[in-house]
Amino acid sequence: TNLILHDIEIPNIKFGDALDQPLSNFTEKHRVNVILANPPFGGIVANNNETNFPQTYRTKESADLFLILMIHLLKQDGRAGIVLPDGSLTGDGVKQRIRQKLLEDCNLHTIIRLPNSVFQPYATVATNLLFFDKGKPTKDIWYYEHRMPESYKAYNKTRPIQVKEFEPIKKWWNKRKECDIAWKVDIKTIIERGYDLDIKNPTKPEEEKEHSSRELIHMLSKSFEKSNDLLNELNASIK
Repeated sequence: TNLILHDIEIPNIKFGDALDQPLSNFTEKHRVNVILANPPFGGIVANNNETNFPQTYRTKESADLFLILMIHLLKQDGRAGIVLPDGSLTGDGVKQRIRQKLLEDCNLHTIIRLPNSVFQPYATVATNLLFFDKGKPTKDIWYYEHRMPESYKAYNKTRPIQVKEFEPIKKWWNKRKECDIAWKVDIKTIIERGYDLDIKNPTKPEEEKEHSSRELIHMLSKSFEKSNDLLNELNASIK
């Protein structure tokens, strides 16, 4: 249905679960030059499909397994673009080993950080576009923060993200330079962070936390208590 809605009425696709067979079954004849993927994330793989992967990379998180599969399926010098949640950019254990493999086997050259509301109302998790080439290890990663139009507070069903909004990214892509929405991080820094790729915009001031009415009342009450304590101390010193 989604393909039809996007005017792809006769797609050349094969219906199936790419995770339901051993990774070793995908041989040289299955390798491809380009992969574009928006894998399901936030879910748990079915039928113990994680056992189809090497022990080092076994996880129930489907998005992480798809990333391993993509690395495996790419030909030398092959290119890939994938949508991944923030959760895949950070974390220890298996998640860290998967990110390490990505950075050692591929050149992860660009991460586009998307607003949390891109997939609303279906999902509210923060997502990213990762672009990488297979064959050479990562030396530097460019980050680009995609910002919503000024009149938007959030994307939603009636005001979804538009293709034209990616025009600034396309212009920046071939003439990259650091600015208030783009920054570069070297691999040494990434390794020191335990291969954590969840790096926020260093030029963006930290957002002030919004408090609920109950929290504000509690904070105000605490402030009054401190004021009363000070007044009592002053009264005692005067006497």
